[in-house]
Amino acid sequence: MSSRFSKSQLSQKLNWGSLDTNYLEHIITLSKKEDLGGLGLLRFRESNTLQDLSSDLISSLKHGSALIVARTPCIACGVKLIPMILKTYDPNLIFESFISDGDYVSDSSEFGVIKGPASSLLSAERIILNFLQYLSGIASNTKRFTDCLKGSSTRLLDTRKTTPLFRMLEKYAFTCGGGFNHRYGLFDRIMIKDNHLASLKSDTKEIDDLQKKFPNTPIHIEVDNLEQIDLALSAGADCVLLDNFSIEQLKAAISLIKNQAYVEASGGVTLDILPRIKNLGLDFISTGAPIHQSQWVDIGLDWE
Repeated sequence: MSSRFSKSQLSQKLNWGSLDTNYLEHIITLSKKEDLGGLGLLRFRESNTLQDLSSDLISSLKHGSALIVARTPCIACGVKLIPMILKTYDPNLIFESFISDGDYVSDSSEFGVIKGPASSLLSAERIILNFLQYLSGIASNTKRFTDCLKGSSTRLLDTRKTTPLFRMLEKYAFTCGGGFNHRYGLFDRIMIKDNHLASLKSDTKEIDDLQKKFPNTPIHIEVDNLEQIDLALSAGADCVLLDNFSIEQLKAAISLIKNQAYVEASGGVTLDILPRIKNLGLDFISTGAPIHQSQWVDIGLDWE
């Protein structure tokens, strides 16, 4: 392979330690304010009052214990957020985890148990479940896609089609489901789209200049037809992205590239198509579907 980068450098894998806990705490704090006071509404800005109007129902119950239970099989994600959420509501709330992010959880299995002040526990319930259901849904959907690539060396990559401000959590959930991360934003990869390439015609000086200016940054060049591949290779692409190619076109493109760059396919990626293209010799297949087409997983909180 003539690329300046390894396959692993072009297919990263976010882990929990890669995430900024200060940012996560900020998101959790905003979520709490939204739920207890209506953050986002004009009246919240005017009053800034936080309260749980149902808390008086259990004012006499000082201590509580509740299990987090899966109502349907899933891949767990968001478990590591639970202690952070509890701390934001009440430092006396304690979570004992029975599983880890990325684990398969069967129907009726338990994520863990929360113990502590009852009113605080119930106030935090919805936010905890929202994050778990949302992130576990992405991880579970990603697992369905990665399962289709079993036995293949082709890696599944995500995209930038993510919820604004929740990108890194969604990309983390993607890796919990067995996938790999593409670029994290516009800042860490030079992506030259097919329209950029068409406008350059045969002049690759601008791309050469970019490569010299950012020598440690991979260059991905997107093509939408076989005729553009020679230009992409001559421009020094580390990876050629084949956009919406048919299976026959993918085979022809892989033959043309001949290990001169990594090969990525994107566009129209479905669970049905993956088994048909997984053994063509592609290095990567990228799709945003596991994230933006995911469904929340049914997870509940059962009082002990």
